[in-house]
Amino acid sequence: MWTRRSFLALTTAAAAMPMATVAHAASSSTSPSASADLKLTLPAPTGPHRLGVRTLHLIQRGRPDPWNGNPDRELMLSVFYPALTTCGFPLAPQMTSKAAQKFSEFDAAFLHPLPKSGVDWSATLTHSHLNAPASPVRRPVVLYSPGGADPRTLGTSIAEELASHGYVVVTIDHPGETSEVEFPDGRLREIQIPPTTATDPVLSRVMIRTRLADITFVLSQLKLLAGTRGLGRALDLRKIGIYGHSAGGATAAQALYDSPELRSAVNLEGYLDYLPFRAGDPHELYPITQYGTDRPLLLVGTDGFHDSRFERSWSALLSHSGPVRRTEVEGANHWVFTDFAAMAPQLQEAGLMSAQDRAKLIGAIEPGQSIPLIRGMVRRFFDRTLCGQRSGPGTDSGSKP
Repeated sequence: MWTRRSFLALTTAAAAMPMATVAHAASSSTSPSASADLKLTLPAPTGPHRLGVRTLHLIQRGRPDPWNGNPDRELMLSVFYPALTTCGFPLAPQMTSKAAQKFSEFDAAFLHPLPKSGVDWSATLTHSHLNAPASPVRRPVVLYSPGGADPRTLGTSIAEELASHGYVVVTIDHPGETSEVEFPDGRLREIQIPPTTATDPVLSRVMIRTRLADITFVLSQLKLLAGTRGLGRALDLRKIGIYGHSAGGATAAQALYDSPELRSAVNLEGYLDYLPFRAGDPHELYPITQYGTDRPLLLVGTDGFHDSRFERSWSALLSHSGPVRRTEVEGANHWVFTDFAAMAPQLQEAGLMSAQDRAKLIGAIEPGQSIPLIRGMVRRFFDRTLCGQRSGPGTDSGSKP
């Protein structure tokens, strides 16, 4: 049985590739709800570019899915990018209708201290226009891996911020451990990873290995996409970075070690070690933690979620002579790195979340401070490490609607 306790533990626990079938997924339209339900908003990106977004469905033939036993592994991605034009293209919802319904039933009940009613989760719009044509300018690419059980859609704010400043951002769901993900044919895959993964050293290793294989597969498919027209012309695969939150942050850090295509990474509060096989044994460090890295890595934590395990694994990595930097956000808690940074204060203001629950989720820090701080931190890091400059990839004629 899933509980908030098991989820909290899970989120911080933690040869040639077959050809893939790639398909564009149609986004479900949002359904109307009672006018009394709160409609949450996401912070506007600050860059000069108008944005497009497309959803991709990837199938890796011949790679078994460890969570449902299917012979092929399916992934869902959202790609945010500077658009050539946005005229006539509607704004995309943050979540599809089916995903939003399941989010209200499952995530609010078991995963996060969210209201079980009074919110229309399907009504939140992004600032990105669905299927708008991409500006045909090669741009640095950044991948995003979400925290354990969280959907990729909860990382929309940072993704849009980066894209508005000239990046192509690919957000990735890891189906089976994601709370809910909708596929193009309308199938809604719910979470299947056992709650015992939080304490099971074997399953926790399966989870991180699966995530890393997902990243490797996505990188291989971006190479194929870059040879096509349209969105493919916007990909500069000489400049690829990765960032992630919690288990996604751990994934990003280890992927940097595993994948030479990746030039830099940001770990937003993810442990860098495995669970021990026997009680009392020391935690096994990830390879990147054991041996270090010669490519830039940013470690970002919060004072509200700091513990001795972070200190051990992060300090072990920092002990190597590599370009690794660590910083901490004060007055914050673990999910301040997600869209909850903007949503939780709106819920509290509407009387749908207590101050205590808000503090458990994002801390007491105000969104006017946390959102520009974290988005700016991530963007400036990639500006330096991928673009070699402080002003970002720059602008072009595609920045106008």
